[in-house]
Amino acid sequence: MKTSKGVLFLILVFILTSCASSVRFPISNKAPAAEIFAKIKQDKNNNYAIKITAKNLASPDRLNPPKNNYSIWIVTEKNGIKNIGQLINKNAKKTVLKTTTPFKIVEIFITAEDKGNISLPSGEEISRISFNK
Repeated sequence: MKTSKGVLFLILVFILTSCASSVRFPISNKAPAAEIFAKIKQDKNNNYAIKITAKNLASPDRLNPPKNNYSIWIVTEKNGIKNIGQLINKNAKKTVLKTTTPFKIVEIFITAEDKGNISLPSGEEISRISFNK
């Protein structure tokens, strides 16, 4: 009985995670110790749930030149570049951003910025990933 429950649990986990696209950002020259991952999943309403996880990411005020935040951007299939939020990094161990967007995502990139409420990137790019179309 325990074995069949275990197998059923593993199958359920596989089904739930198989619909998500998970990728690792390349190592950044600006923050080389950072391990950054993105997970994107399309929900039943055709929105895209995005989860960005960063481990060992240096505080933006330790960059050269110092910045105030890390902004997360998406490049969409038809609607250009969108700011989807900020990675708030207090202790550099782990920070997570979860958000949802109706736009189909082509790329995600991270910049170090002086302000968080901007509509176009102006700071230095930290890392970028692309998704297959």
